Amino acid sequence: QVQLVESGGGLVQTGGSLRLSCAVSGFTLDYLVIGWFRQAPGKEREGVSYINFSGGSTKYADSVKGRFTISRDNAKDTVYLEMNGLKPEDTAIYYCAAGVIVDNGLERYEYDYWGQGTQVTVSS
Repeated sequence: QVQLVESGGGLVQTGGSLRLSCAVSGFTLDYLVIGWFRQAPGKEREGVSYINFSGGSTKYADSVKGRFTISRDNAKDTVYLEMNGLKPEDTAIYYCAAGVIVDNGLERYEYDYWGQGTQVTVSS
């Protein structure tokens, strides 16, 4: 079975940076598409970023373009989300998800496996 564990969240000031990690086990990572999602209090879970099998194709929500960068290291079974220029509106629990059939890449229903999330809090 596929398992995903997020880490790297924390408290950061506006304009700061964090790197989130998603460790994948139970399946060969190079056969999985990985997406990052986030959920703020009182809001629905939204897609943030996506990366395909090889890392050659990525996608970002408009709200994070130019600030966030997704990457993967299949040899280490890990996917990363580098977050720069953080804003208070980025505050949320961040989740990574894995799937094998993905079209849009930023839709919840496309993913079969989910981590438990890591908290990111950006102070003003």
